[in-house]
Amino acid sequence: MHREDFKLLDSNIIYFDNGATTLKPTCVRDAIIKYYDEYTANAHRGDYTISNIVDSMYEETREKTKNFINAKETSEIVFTSGTTNSMNMIVFGFFKNYLKEGDEVLITLSEHASNIIPWFVLQKDIGIKVKYIALNNENKVTIENVKEAISDRTKVISLAHITNVIGDERPIKEISQLAHNNNILLVVDAAQSIAHKEIDVQDLDIDFMAFSGHKMYGPTGIGILYGKFELLDQMLPLNYGGGMNALFTKDGYVELREIPTRLEGGTPNIEGVLGLNAALSYLEEIGLDKINAYEKELKNYLIARLEKLDFIEIYNKNIETNIVTFNIKGVFAQDTAIYLDKYHICVRAGNHCAKILNSVFNTSNTVRISLSFYNSKEEIDLLINVLKNSENIWKEIL
Repeated sequence: MHREDFKLLDSNIIYFDNGATTLKPTCVRDAIIKYYDEYTANAHRGDYTISNIVDSMYEETREKTKNFINAKETSEIVFTSGTTNSMNMIVFGFFKNYLKEGDEVLITLSEHASNIIPWFVLQKDIGIKVKYIALNNENKVTIENVKEAISDRTKVISLAHITNVIGDERPIKEISQLAHNNNILLVVDAAQSIAHKEIDVQDLDIDFMAFSGHKMYGPTGIGILYGKFELLDQMLPLNYGGGMNALFTKDGYVELREIPTRLEGGTPNIEGVLGLNAALSYLEEIGLDKINAYEKELKNYLIARLEKLDFIEIYNKNIETNIVTFNIKGVFAQDTAIYLDKYHICVRAGNHCAKILNSVFNTSNTVRISLSFYNSKEEIDLLINVLKNSENIWKEIL
């Protein structure tokens, strides 16, 4: 499906690490090259033609992003360097001034480090309490478990929409309703969901959301922070300097610009923004519903094939998303990845930036396959054939 758009696939690799980063279609590359070849200039800095072109394209991307997630207005879209940067801005730019000592933040053991460590730092700095929503026997979040975790001190629920190891999709709309009925704000890490299913921030009533361009077929180094206007308008910048100020004087007076500009200090990743523009158009052209349906078909096929191998332990076989996590029994995950690489099969091995999840899986490292619409059943068949011969793994990698 659309494999011809990805030049790297011409090298005969099988790329199963889309949860880490996706390959880039030629239209994204072409958009970046066009910027460098035809109208290189800074954004919102010049009064000449090519600078005006950059300004127009830059803000067009903001408008396109707004429409992609159905935000109310473009001022709710802030360009960042990625999900990690966005999450840090949410935690330290907003919640550090919103929360008080003793307030509680609910997360889970299966969150990415970007949705754990900033809260830990805030816990140490101002005395909030980080609590965990219990996972059920399939390592999923249920609305019942969210209800049980909420107390009268709960002020924030911060969850991945789809987790990066288990791959479970959280019931965000139901959690949002529960949160807001209890005067709790909802933060959503959409890094693993944004390229696979439609997200309507108004329908889901999300307060803050973060995601990365490079996981949705765009460039690295570009991300999005979404926030409801009334909340985002209270956020303090983490970067002070050029572009984000309206006025400053020698006596120390500083006047900041309106959002989102005041949250985008310094020269932005312009080529990243323009590459993201192309990626958004590309995804819209294919259709997220079509992508989601095909990836589910691939995932079910992969699980069915893996289940026939009695030496494979699958950790999330009942998950409906594009992520499959497994191990060869008795083989360290990184050794499996090195073995598969001998056959040009790219997978992720390790703890996947979810280091505290080992208390759930009872293993610290796993192999992860994260599928994309450019993957195929034929590639899965090749993977299975290589795994069938894995009794030779030690001869292959030593």
